[in-house]
Amino acid sequence: MWVGSTVVGSPRSPAEKLNVACVGVGGKGSSDMGACRGENIVAICDTDKNRLNQAGSRTAKKAEKYTDYRKMLERKDIDAVTVSTPDHNHAPAAMGAIKQGKHAFVQKPLTKTVFEARTLREAARKHKVATQMGNQGTSTSGLRKGVEVIQSGGIGNVTEIHVWTNRPVWPQGSKAIPGVPPSSKVPGHIDWSSWLGPAADRDYSSKYLPFVWRGFWDFGTGALGDMACHTANLAFWACELQHPVAIEREEMVGNNEITYPTYSKIRFDFPARKGYQSGKQLPALKFFWYDGWTIKGGRKTYNTPPKETFQGQPIRPSNSGSLMVGDKGMMYSPNDYGSGWTLFPEEFRKGYKEPTPWIPRSPGHAQEWINACKGGPAAMSNFDYAAMLTETILLGNLAMKVDGKIEWDGPNLKSTNSPEANKFVHYEYRKGYEL
Repeated sequence: MWVGSTVVGSPRSPAEKLNVACVGVGGKGSSDMGACRGENIVAICDTDKNRLNQAGSRTAKKAEKYTDYRKMLERKDIDAVTVSTPDHNHAPAAMGAIKQGKHAFVQKPLTKTVFEARTLREAARKHKVATQMGNQGTSTSGLRKGVEVIQSGGIGNVTEIHVWTNRPVWPQGSKAIPGVPPSSKVPGHIDWSSWLGPAADRDYSSKYLPFVWRGFWDFGTGALGDMACHTANLAFWACELQHPVAIEREEMVGNNEITYPTYSKIRFDFPARKGYQSGKQLPALKFFWYDGWTIKGGRKTYNTPPKETFQGQPIRPSNSGSLMVGDKGMMYSPNDYGSGWTLFPEEFRKGYKEPTPWIPRSPGHAQEWINACKGGPAAMSNFDYAAMLTETILLGNLAMKVDGKIEWDGPNLKSTNSPEANKFVHYEYRKGYEL
């Protein structure tokens, strides 16, 4: 599945600069663009002209400016592209780059739909481009060390994974978004048609921009899509997960046709399998995802694993974190990126000797990708890995749409028992944005 040492880019001297184009330069796009400032940033794109001009004056003074990424990607001098847009534009922008042999860095989640993740993965292989997803925890030494501990059998056979987040921190749920937002006049600095991209045409509303699009089914991927590619990353890599065989919604509050819920719990069932890196026979496991919060007694209570999950250990779960439960011990990470963790029980931790490191340590998340573009080893979160992670995580959003257990045939990208679930694997694009 994933070979971290594959040479993917065009061999060139590390001193030779790439010509980089950036799709989305506000918010996270600003830092993604900044991470490439050591290369030649030749073109930048944003549907907000104010943000575009600010980026041009601050970081990319010589870059040509665009509001439509399709026009920008027609340029032949571009070597590599960063994509830091709302989720619904990730796949069309990335595919536009990949089909022309341009290397691609795409923010998490890699795509909006399960189908898009599979399609980008296949396209990246076909066109032999260097790729990476923006789940920065992958590059931390702490996460890589945690993977080594789990894959060396440090806590024994892992049979349960629990991952949780404090999101949403933006308006989401049927109370906050009961229906289609009211129309308003498009501001002069917004290219609304380009912002919509592949989404169905509709009137502009100030309720969508600049950040609250995350809570809308048509544009974002909710709390699950926003954070699981970070917070589940340690466990997903460490346990060598690929396709689940079933997904089921266990709890949900506040979902409607417009918005994601304010609170949910999803279970993913993974089969016994042979580790694609370790080669070991691994047992079946259950992965539980928790997001959101409820108001109890006038206080906001975050959705975290039940107390018994921690088996009497002195763990007071943080607002975001993960827990892997093995038959020898547990690994608890109290942060979004999985970059720090502790082994439990305490007596087990005191007697544990960590394995000799074997995963290469990172020069930095962006630098890994830049090195890969120049012919170096593939970035660890290249699309072979990142697309599988994204594809799996986004199945949880199918479970929010469908009642009951969804039996899943991963290789063939379909449910074997739920025609309704199959309707949400992808959607029809607005003309001009097809993959």
